[in-house]
Amino acid sequence: MPNQKLETYLDKNMVKYITINHSKAFTAQEIVASLHIKGKKFAKTVMIKVDGKMTMAVLPASYRVNLEKLRETLHADSAKLASEQEFKEIFPGCETGAMPPFGNLYDIPVMVAASLVADEDIYFNAGTHTEIVRMRFNDYETLVEPEVVRFSYKPK
Repeated sequence: MPNQKLETYLDKNMVKYITINHSKAFTAQEIVASLHIKGKKFAKTVMIKVDGKMTMAVLPASYRVNLEKLRETLHADSAKLASEQEFKEIFPGCETGAMPPFGNLYDIPVMVAASLVADEDIYFNAGTHTEIVRMRFNDYETLVEPEVVRFSYKPK
């Protein structure tokens, strides 16, 4: 079962989604490999401190965050990866590092990489290291209202 807060939110908004159980995995790359999902369809959540404020960056599993590009795009003075210690208490009911990309449920701004927008469906962590959710990207975008930003790149 997904994180209770997420499940309640999706059900309340009558969004169609499915949950998929998998063996314990701690990275997005492990999940996509074990479930045979294309890395560009799995939305990983990366926590970033932009000018000291916690921000959620959502990007394809096969991509990486370009912090400098993100900083420039947001006209910020600084952008750095947040440590697990800095964000683990923000997501009650979620295992550390497995939070779903719904920052709006936690009063955290959400930025989605432009590279993720093109796909019809997305997959993402459901709050645990053993379950993911699949839903339509349009439904996700409607519920979260993320800012679409170019801040990711695919490593060679």
